[in-house]
Amino acid sequence: MDAEKHPPSEPPFESGSTTPLQHVSGRTPRSATSDDSIGSDATETEGGIPQKLPSLKSPKNIQYNTDLEKGPGGSQSENLQAAVQHVDSNLVDWDGPSDPENPMNWGLAKKWYITMMMSAMTFCITFSSSVFSQATAVTAKVYGVSTEVTTLATSFVVLGFALGPLVFGPLSELYGRPRPLFVGFIISAIFQIPVAVAQNIETILICRFFIGMFGSAAMAIVGGVLVDLWGPAAFVCSRYLKTSAHCYCSAALLVFLKETGNPALRTALDDARPTMQDIFSKYFSRPLKMLVLEPILLLITLYLAITYGILYLFFFAYPISFQEVRGWKHPGVAALPFIGLFIGILAGCMFVVYFTRTRFARKMREAGSVVPEERLPPMIAAAFILPAGLFWFSWTSSPTISWVPQVISGIPTGFGIIVIFLQGLNYLTDIYMMFTNSAFAANTLVRSGFGAAFPLFAAQMFHKLGVRWAGSLLGFLTVAMIPVPMLFYVYGNKIRAMSRFSPKL
Repeated sequence: MDAEKHPPSEPPFESGSTTPLQHVSGRTPRSATSDDSIGSDATETEGGIPQKLPSLKSPKNIQYNTDLEKGPGGSQSENLQAAVQHVDSNLVDWDGPSDPENPMNWGLAKKWYITMMMSAMTFCITFSSSVFSQATAVTAKVYGVSTEVTTLATSFVVLGFALGPLVFGPLSELYGRPRPLFVGFIISAIFQIPVAVAQNIETILICRFFIGMFGSAAMAIVGGVLVDLWGPAAFVCSRYLKTSAHCYCSAALLVFLKETGNPALRTALDDARPTMQDIFSKYFSRPLKMLVLEPILLLITLYLAITYGILYLFFFAYPISFQEVRGWKHPGVAALPFIGLFIGILAGCMFVVYFTRTRFARKMREAGSVVPEERLPPMIAAAFILPAGLFWFSWTSSPTISWVPQVISGIPTGFGIIVIFLQGLNYLTDIYMMFTNSAFAANTLVRSGFGAAFPLFAAQMFHKLGVRWAGSLLGFLTVAMIPVPMLFYVYGNKIRAMSRFSPKL
């Protein structure tokens, strides 16, 4: 790492064009630009990722504007000007693209270790959100309430997923990954305990909400961690235990998750402590601004929200179809058809990995970089497969038809859901790069809102319309979304050129 003292007479920066600075303590690259684009001084390497940023040996090259709302050349706040006047030897930058301190240059074993820890965290949180759905009827009898009320125990966790990332995503950009990630996950684990010993339904519902809200730290931050480690060509997906597993993961994190950098080392922007107004305007409101201003983020988020809602809706639709319609009275037996969904999800993950390691990686080697739209071909294929699976499920639901075809229908359904979900997130990651956490926060807000709402009307819809037409309605909804990935595959490059948040490399 380079660290050099600067003469006090030399100005620390000039206003004008903007260039992001990258952090050295495990933080996401953060730009304080007016147009949020990467400057021309960045050196592109694999996948167009800027591996070397302007050296702090030349302070005049560091030019930025911290007001997102103002155009280039806007004025800085007074506290920023005062903070950067004193530049000391602890101000550092990456020592070239081969710097061993850069997470992308860490050893394979270390990168896989961190990846597995992040995967375990997201597994605990997402499993906790859905596992309660199988206890809905039993819990209703125990506490003397309706099943609609106990359904809220699932919806409230997902509602917490919607709100938490608006805080944890931006906090990870301000204070780095480990602290908000670990604090949120530990608090989420603590709220599992009252659920296990609750004496009333109110305690369960309230604690389930906080489990989701604090647990969403993993949902908001893990994607950015994997981008820091692997880059676009090797981006590893991790998605989808109750109380004990959550606590085990917390203990493992407490022992093994260590800070990756020296807190004394920092960049110039670390000395510019933002005011509360700066924090709110730039970090807490950024996800909502991106959702409104970015058509790619908006439509991809809507598509992912629908598929996410369908996934959570199926946790209640499957018991209706197999327990009530087909008469499989034992809850454990009626849950076995979920194996079809699981096989489809597993196959979808393998397909995404295969696509990334073959066609995507080959294009990366040949051209040196790959446009984000190369993530979309699997998503386009899955856009046709998902509605096919939904119609298949719906029109084989009659008890006069063997249960086998309906169970098998879960394979294309699960395949379509997971491929759309993963490639949609990968596409957003490649587009927004240093703003990945904010994009994920906006995405999670809408997506989790759908995931919380869909289970609430699942029983009424499937009871009144019947499995055949209720499932067909979902199929028609996904058919309407097929043009979304096709549109961005053709016109995505032009749309990205107009973006304020997508780096211009």
